[in-house]
Amino acid sequence: MKRVAAASFIGTVIEFYDFGIYGTAAALVFPKLFFPSLGAVAGTVATFATLGVAFVARPIGSILFGHFGDRVGRKTTLITTMLLMGLSTLLVGLMPTAATIGVAAPILIVILRVMQGLAAGGEWGGAVLFASENAPKAKRGFWAMFPSFGGGGAIILSNATFLATAVGMSNETFLAWGWRIPFLASVLLIAVGLWVRLSIDETPVFRKQAASGVSRTPFLDAFRSQPKQILLATGTTVMTLALTYIGGTYFVTYGTTALKLSRPNVLLAAMLGGVAISVGVVLGALLSDRIGRRRMITIVACVAIVWTLVLFPILDTRSLAAFTIGVPVTMFLSGLATGPLGAFLSEIFHTRYRYTATGLSYSLAGMLGGAIPPLIAEPIITAWGGMAFGILLACVALVSLICVRLIGETKELDLDREDTLATADA
Repeated sequence: MKRVAAASFIGTVIEFYDFGIYGTAAALVFPKLFFPSLGAVAGTVATFATLGVAFVARPIGSILFGHFGDRVGRKTTLITTMLLMGLSTLLVGLMPTAATIGVAAPILIVILRVMQGLAAGGEWGGAVLFASENAPKAKRGFWAMFPSFGGGGAIILSNATFLATAVGMSNETFLAWGWRIPFLASVLLIAVGLWVRLSIDETPVFRKQAASGVSRTPFLDAFRSQPKQILLATGTTVMTLALTYIGGTYFVTYGTTALKLSRPNVLLAAMLGGVAISVGVVLGALLSDRIGRRRMITIVACVAIVWTLVLFPILDTRSLAAFTIGVPVTMFLSGLATGPLGAFLSEIFHTRYRYTATGLSYSLAGMLGGAIPPLIAEPIITAWGGMAFGILLACVALVSLICVRLIGETKELDLDREDTLATADA
């Protein structure tokens, strides 16, 4: 299990480092490099729209790679997603800006962002299954959290890379070429990740399913058998990803523009957020093995409703201390809810279409919670203030609370069972 966990962790660190550095670059430099003619607010919105394009592509990637993950196997599919992510990230680092090639620059950035989204759509679900389908039932929450733990590591690594790149470098130099370094450096990480993933075996749960026959159409089978569970799993997950991408991506923009904090201080706070989400992931996973996945996510959703209502009044004091508290607390709550998710989503769905259904639920939640809130945050806050956006986030948490209460507890279920999971009364 240590070897499996290491492969899940390292692979997801690399995948979401690549995904995350785009978000950091989008917050810091992309409006000036690829949308210079739109102005500050419109350029930021356009940049986060390119960020959102990847979230639209993620469900497609989940269906595409889920198909092969459910038919061919988890291992081969995960190697493919890593190669696709690595290639697209390298090309972003080599991309000419709008000053060099004009309107072709943002168009090519969107294409590469779609490639990243397709890869990310196939990554998380497969990495989670690789851990959960190898894990003992009593500790499934703990072992299945390693892909999400890798996501927290990626947040730390991506912000640390940008911080190290920016230290000792003028804003002009950073804008000219310094921002490219984190993208180009990802090639080394990809090489390590491929070596690790090539060294591990297929999961026993999938091998058992393959011996009895795999699904010809996992996507259709999933929606025929468990359509309600896919929708409820998506709704349960949407809060987690909204908190993650607001706390880990949008706040980088909010801190440097609206709050007028220095870029190094904002990146340092973002790194603390990465530490906080990692701690939350481990704690949430461990607690879910004791009190259950459903109860753990319920507790976090209740706390998140209150926190999101007070978050922006705290941030709008415009002090560095408030920002350094607001970001980590937001990310910690996200981590507490993320910790149980790997096991929770794996346990909901049948092996025949588990890769597809798990990845699709997570990716749809990413599109609704990870793409839309950062995209609409700027215009909402500009027009009505931070409190209005906080109310919106509280409503998202309420949706997740309702959805998780409608799903039965899953921690005692076997992953190779023949039945499907019914929803429970709230």
